[in-house]
Amino acid sequence: MADVTHSNDPTAGTDHSADRTRPASTTAPPGATGPMRPTTPKASLYASSPLSALLARARGRSSELAAGALGGVLAAGLGLGALAALVMVLWISSPYPDSGPAGALRVAAVLWLLSHGVEFVRTDTLSGAPAPVGLVPLLLLALPAVLLHRSARDHADDGSGTSARTTWAGLVTGYTAVGAVVTLYASGGALRPSWWWAALCVPLLAALAAGTGVWAACGRPRLPLPALLGGAPGAEGRRHLTAAAARAAGAGVLVLTGGGALLVAVSLVWHGGAARDSFLQLTEGLSGRFAVLLLCLALVPNAALWAAAYALGPGFALGAGHTTGPLYAADPVAFLPPFPLLAAVPAGGGTPVYWAVGAVPIAAGATVGWFTARRATADRTGPWSVRRTTAATLLAATLCAAALALLALLSGGPLGVAALADFGPVWWQAGGAAGAWMSVVGVPVALMGRSWRGREGVVAVKRTRRNPAAGVIRRTPRATERVAATEASPGTPGEPRVTADGTPGEPRTTEPTLVPQPQTLPDAPGPYEGPAPSYDGLAPYDALDPYGAESAPVPPPVRNSRAARWAALRGMSSTGASDYDGAADAGGLGPSPGEAV
Repeated sequence: MADVTHSNDPTAGTDHSADRTRPASTTAPPGATGPMRPTTPKASLYASSPLSALLARARGRSSELAAGALGGVLAAGLGLGALAALVMVLWISSPYPDSGPAGALRVAAVLWLLSHGVEFVRTDTLSGAPAPVGLVPLLLLALPAVLLHRSARDHADDGSGTSARTTWAGLVTGYTAVGAVVTLYASGGALRPSWWWAALCVPLLAALAAGTGVWAACGRPRLPLPALLGGAPGAEGRRHLTAAAARAAGAGVLVLTGGGALLVAVSLVWHGGAARDSFLQLTEGLSGRFAVLLLCLALVPNAALWAAAYALGPGFALGAGHTTGPLYAADPVAFLPPFPLLAAVPAGGGTPVYWAVGAVPIAAGATVGWFTARRATADRTGPWSVRRTTAATLLAATLCAAALALLALLSGGPLGVAALADFGPVWWQAGGAAGAWMSVVGVPVALMGRSWRGREGVVAVKRTRRNPAAGVIRRTPRATERVAATEASPGTPGEPRVTADGTPGEPRTTEPTLVPQPQTLPDAPGPYEGPAPSYDGLAPYDALDPYGAESAPVPPPVRNSRAARWAALRGMSSTGASDYDGAADAGGLGPSPGEAV
């Protein structure tokens, strides 16, 4: 056979050795008659192996991880750079700086770590004992949170198909690395950061802020919930209840914090003289006063939460063993540093004037109840039951209590030892009082709102049925036919016109009411043999031109309104109204002398 190569052929070895060095080809040689099996190069075998696929995937993930880490480093650098620029400006404008540029940069590093919730230890005390500093200005907390959120959202939504988990891991890794470097640099100053707090707070804040950014970039999908709250399959009712409770709890927390901020403003105005004196006692230079003003602004959210805890009843601590609240009179606090926000603290309690602050939790509880009642009556199938409404309100009160307890824990902290070891509200007392207020006030408001809104909806439906002009018009078939015939007929000029609801309307004018009639088009070209339809005496296009139906505009569908029919007629006759009318009159297809035009 010509296509078989024997092993005893003297030229076989030479050919085979030459084939090893020859590039792979699927083309048969000129003398071959049988099919040739294509050969695959060694490089393609390695390229299609599982090992090469794993290496390519690893390289892709490593590049995505590096891009995410770079985004985390950039977010940390932006926050640190903003604080460093502010501190350097204050240091340059200070008339008597106590340290050099290195000390100013360490202060910026301390502020950056403090904005993450890291606790510090002050070593240069009069007694020589280290004093902890853990009171975090909550407004500083917004700077790293916003930067991380934006960076994660931009990196996860850049259109490159990057995995959300890889982006999140890269951001957290890069941000944590910068936090470790900043912590090491700040350890050489007077305020030394706690390594345990730095190792806990910086990665935690980075993970939470980057997670919200990636979640927003992915389209805000539904988060997994426990089975009790609607996470199990087929538990849509529980999920809706949980969503309504979360929305009501968020509204309640906003009202509580807003009411607390209002109380702080009122107290600052009431104690304006003491606050102004304490502000002037702290420093004399312009840069120092500007720094104190910035610190007061950064502590405004803390003061609002303290005032909210005061309005709830438990109050807040101003040092170890001293609590200020509206239900009892407290002794004046000794050894407090002069500070404008501390000068605005109420001096007493236990009188009806201080009890007026109870309007804040009452308003918050009413807000929770109203939001729940609004959601309870929003379903088209019917309002929620009393049991379901009560359960949603109690769940909203629980969520509100948890949120306020967390915020109260973040707003307080120590400023030293002994009398300065405790500042701010007690988190479990503030959370428990918030849950009690929201439950006691919110449940009755939710039930009354549900009943009132449900009754209002029933009354609106009844009013619509009785008054057709206010809603849907109910007609019988015979009345519908009578009104349609009245609208279609030209009528006599000056005759009263019957409206849709049966009441006499405006007199008819001399303008004709033209209603298009259905037409029968011929199957083949030729003269039109059927009766010529008319539009109140006007000849159609078909009667003049048998091929006019192919070029005539198709009228839009006629709706049950006189204005719509007039608009359709004007659109049909806009292409050749003058020729149309002249041809109709010349052909004798116009209206008869006795017809109303």
